[in-house]
Amino acid sequence: MKRKDRYFTNKEIDRIIRNALKEDIRSGDITTRATTNSRITVKATITAKSSGILAGIQIAARTFTLVNERITLYFPIKEGSKVKNGDDVLRITGSASSILRAERPALNILSRMSGVATITNKAVEKVRGTPAKVLDTRKTMPGMRILDKYAVRTGGGTNHRYGLYDMFLVKDNHIAAAGGIKEAVKKCIDYRKKKRLDRIIIAEADTIRKAEDAAKAGADRIMLDNMTVEQIKKAVDVLHGKVMLEVSGGINLKTIREYAETGVDFISMGMLTHSVPAVDFSLNFD
Repeated sequence: MKRKDRYFTNKEIDRIIRNALKEDIRSGDITTRATTNSRITVKATITAKSSGILAGIQIAARTFTLVNERITLYFPIKEGSKVKNGDDVLRITGSASSILRAERPALNILSRMSGVATITNKAVEKVRGTPAKVLDTRKTMPGMRILDKYAVRTGGGTNHRYGLYDMFLVKDNHIAAAGGIKEAVKKCIDYRKKKRLDRIIIAEADTIRKAEDAAKAGADRIMLDNMTVEQIKKAVDVLHGKVMLEVSGGINLKTIREYAETGVDFISMGMLTHSVPAVDFSLNFD
């Protein structure tokens, strides 16, 4: 894969692809073995069958070269571009049997990543003109988080934390375990100092009082969770300029603009990755 990304390595991408190939091929592609052989060379094209934002084309292409490094590739459309039904997005030349073995894992990766990028792009367009940034969550496909997160960025969104290691996020159960929201935030501050960690602290709050308490305790950002728009407006009035504000909880494309216009800094949406409709692609021999 030619494209470099500071969030992941090519080695990590290859691991995901190899696992997908192993899952599909296992002891061998018996239909391909029965109908063709490695000496037959073909030209093939991946074509969009629905509209969306193209994401993961380099990763999908890597699937073919991992099966057979002699396969050649041509990219008619750039990553992040809008595609419509009938657009060719990748042209492939090489062994017919190799292309057939890589076909389904490549299309699965491309369809899901483009679906994530497409819905993210719609959300970003909805908040245009407001200060709010659209964030993803950890509600990603297990084992494929780096692909989901990359697709969010391709669609114009911003990544929230990648995992439990790169950001403090104090939620209800942490608050219960620590004995209160102030105590939980203070414990995180102490731990950050002790371990010399460069990590922000976010505290989840479902009332304005809890949000104020978390801010006073020293949280860097307050996540206003499952609040109404009116409650969030009040929270912005009280806390704007004192702490960064994020909203979350059941926000969708129909409601996101209303939340963005409250003046919050971030809007996190699980729907970007947990239930995304795929963009449809097909592969055909020319």
